[in-house]
Amino acid sequence: MANLFTSHASTTTQTAAEILKSQLQCNSTTEATSSSPSFQPQTGHGLFCFCVECRPFSPDHQDFTEDMPSDPEDLMDDFYKMGLIKADAVEVAEAVSSAELREILFYKNASQGDPAKEKLLRALAEEAGGLDQAMAAAFGPQAGEFFASIHSSSPFGRRSFLKGLAAGAAMITIANSAGLDTQDAHAAGHAGGKLEKTNLKIGFIPITCATPIIMSEPMGFYKSNGLKCKVVKMPSWGAVRDSAIAGELDAYHMLAPMPISMTLGLGTSPFSVKLASIENINGQAITVANRHKDKVKSAADMKGFVFGVPFPYSMHNLLLRYYLAKGGVDPDKDVQIRPVPPPDSVAQMVAGDIDAYLMPDPFNQRAVFEGVGFIHLLTKDLWVGHPCCAFAAGEPWINKHPNTFKAINKSIIEAANYATNPTNRSEIAKYISGRAFLNQPTKVVEAVLTGKFDDGLGNKKNVPDRIDFKPYPWQSFSHWIQSQLVRWDLGGAADAIKAGDFNANSAAIFLTNEAQSLERELGFNPPSRSFKTEKLAYDSFDPTDPLGYVSKQIDRDGV
Repeated sequence: MANLFTSHASTTTQTAAEILKSQLQCNSTTEATSSSPSFQPQTGHGLFCFCVECRPFSPDHQDFTEDMPSDPEDLMDDFYKMGLIKADAVEVAEAVSSAELREILFYKNASQGDPAKEKLLRALAEEAGGLDQAMAAAFGPQAGEFFASIHSSSPFGRRSFLKGLAAGAAMITIANSAGLDTQDAHAAGHAGGKLEKTNLKIGFIPITCATPIIMSEPMGFYKSNGLKCKVVKMPSWGAVRDSAIAGELDAYHMLAPMPISMTLGLGTSPFSVKLASIENINGQAITVANRHKDKVKSAADMKGFVFGVPFPYSMHNLLLRYYLAKGGVDPDKDVQIRPVPPPDSVAQMVAGDIDAYLMPDPFNQRAVFEGVGFIHLLTKDLWVGHPCCAFAAGEPWINKHPNTFKAINKSIIEAANYATNPTNRSEIAKYISGRAFLNQPTKVVEAVLTGKFDDGLGNKKNVPDRIDFKPYPWQSFSHWIQSQLVRWDLGGAADAIKAGDFNANSAAIFLTNEAQSLERELGFNPPSRSFKTEKLAYDSFDPTDPLGYVSKQIDRDGV
């Protein structure tokens, strides 16, 4: 932006203040006809008109434009004194240097039609539910609530968003001489709902955890939100990570710990990823090869095993370590744990390459179906309601497509709530089991989704919540994940995550406020809290003391 400002400045002697002055000259000669305080663009006016016709204004309007201050910060101060900006807006403006603000104001006036301008307007509008609401929030009696909200919820990051808001607060007082016609102005007024992109590709791993992402294509949840989405099958979680960093697709099905590990640079270069919603809770199991059927009763019987997990930064790895350590097995010394792409897990068990795995379904049930293995333990028996997979996207992509990102998340939240109803599970199984998606026998997928299954030991089980779909991204989920990354020092997490980092990491990566807002918008009843005590099989996790929890685990288990 600085380069743009310098380049333009070399061809004109107008200052930012002079441009503002010229923009404040209204073309209309119509006298005031309304006392409405709302900003309604009128035919023949610019997008933001501040004349007496559009909004009541004192008779010294013309005089003010003649002697208005030359410094943008002084302008903001004068607007406040005139009662046009609430104190909160002034505090925000003061937090931004005059040089930055001058660049923003200049850019917005000099780059008519530039996508960056559209992006700013959309960011403002999206936060408040529409352009009119955004400006009312900035200038009206609810301004304080508006500013408090964006501190924590804006996907653009606090500083960049507040800079944009400061610019928007100043620019609302001007008339855009080049302007938009009435139709364009109407569209801008609804910019919060205008999609930046509608033809999308979303990566997924073919497992039942991806059910909301997958089913939204054939069952029309994406379409109902104005999207044309194609879900793209990925070979492994490493491929998902690399594809996200490269920006090859638009958004992704990820393991819940991946946005944390990628953002913090654990095992890779840091790349900011946001977790928008949880795809599924539960939905995993420890499956053991049939050759060990009469030998394995507990974790202690698994010493010397080679285990497969889908990815180092997965709930599967963390929960397996939790189970083994409590059973007296050191996960780093007494067994081998290695990454295995879920679609390869059954074949590797058949080949004898692995003795057991903790995998997402349907591959636990597929092992039973093929007569290869038996289900030793459902992970819900370790932690009822634990997170597994998630819908996520890279921050650069979100910044460029905020409305589209919201629409995708909205679709997935709708789908998840549909999938959580047990009466819909058989129908969903038929939609997602085909070759284009899971490529599994329908009865295998249905057994997972309905919870009516054979365990491979001759037992017929009925566990309705074997897998469930609760999209709410609890901040306490993130805290527990971070605590276990630290405990096992995965990717150098013990150095990367310090005592004071948990809250900041969780707030930045898990978009809990946005999920809460979307669920309410859709008529659902999300939790009103962000944290809760998590009750696991062997302990309870207090998110206010994550490192204390880790210390107690180590003292108890010896590892």
